Amino acid sequence: MRQLILSLISVMMLLSVTIYAQDKSSFTVAKDGTGDFTSIQKAIDNCKAFPDKRVTILVKNGIYHEKIQVPSFNTYLSIIGENPEKTIITFDDYFGKINRGRNSTFYSYTLLVEACDFRMENVTVENSAGPVGQAVALHVEGDRCTFRNCRFLGNQDTVYAAGRFSRILFGNCYFEGTTDFIFGEATALFEKCNIHSKGNSYITAASTPEGKPFGFVFMNCKITAADGMDKVYLGRPWRVFAKTAFLNCEMGSFILPEGWSNWSKPECEKSVVYAEFANTGKGATNDHRVTWSHQLNQKEASIYCKENIFASYSWETAADKKWYNSDL
Repeated sequence: MRQLILSLISVMMLLSVTIYAQDKSSFTVAKDGTGDFTSIQKAIDNCKAFPDKRVTILVKNGIYHEKIQVPSFNTYLSIIGENPEKTIITFDDYFGKINRGRNSTFYSYTLLVEACDFRMENVTVENSAGPVGQAVALHVEGDRCTFRNCRFLGNQDTVYAAGRFSRILFGNCYFEGTTDFIFGEATALFEKCNIHSKGNSYITAASTPEGKPFGFVFMNCKITAADGMDKVYLGRPWRVFAKTAFLNCEMGSFILPEGWSNWSKPECEKSVVYAEFANTGKGATNDHRVTWSHQLNQKEASIYCKENIFASYSWETAADKKWYNSDL
């Protein structure tokens, strides 16, 4: 009888610990074992599904060689690093390595975010495969996702901003890549970011759905390139209704005078919206821009504000409507 009672007590204690872990609102990940977990994915796996309040994973400095998924049920999750240059998530999948047919690109991510209301700060997300073709570092499908003071490193297809109804805010982030290294169908605002081209190619490849008012918007960003680059395009249309705008951005002379490419699809020239306003630097000269791009006037540019870019959907609660102004 005594043994049975002890066994029951042990089971109850184990269950209480498990429930407590699932309901915790904060975890720490550390490579040296001083936190709750040594793996970011294990921490995510132990977060409560559809929590009533935000769950935060604090990640200590270290190189985390992981392929990470934030499932759709892990809503209201924050991953906060110590230092963007020292808290690094890295993996090396790429199109040829995945070998899953024509859509292999979409399985090559280092970090996949399927959940809504995700936040990340002070973290580097890297695809370390090198110049071997399509290799995604960050793949985001969730809505109302925010990234601040992060770095996204790769070559071709570094950041995939996906989701027909997704809205994403990148603030004070660094992006680097070669070809189409920011691509997808989401509405995404890049605010005070550094966009760095490592090759003579295309920065963006938007696939904005027809009727969607905003695609990619770069505001107060610095557009830079590696030494020797002199043939960089601002973008080309992955799909025919692509929308991309650069406002108050600084551009170097490596940006081609024409600025934009139609991707050998002249029919796109009637449907894409490529816009610029008040950009500076040698690359911003618009005398020879393609005739089907738009130089906005002050009134047209005023439309590109957060309230419009991230306009609420009818089903959103009052708490959700100002997500882009909330603190991490």
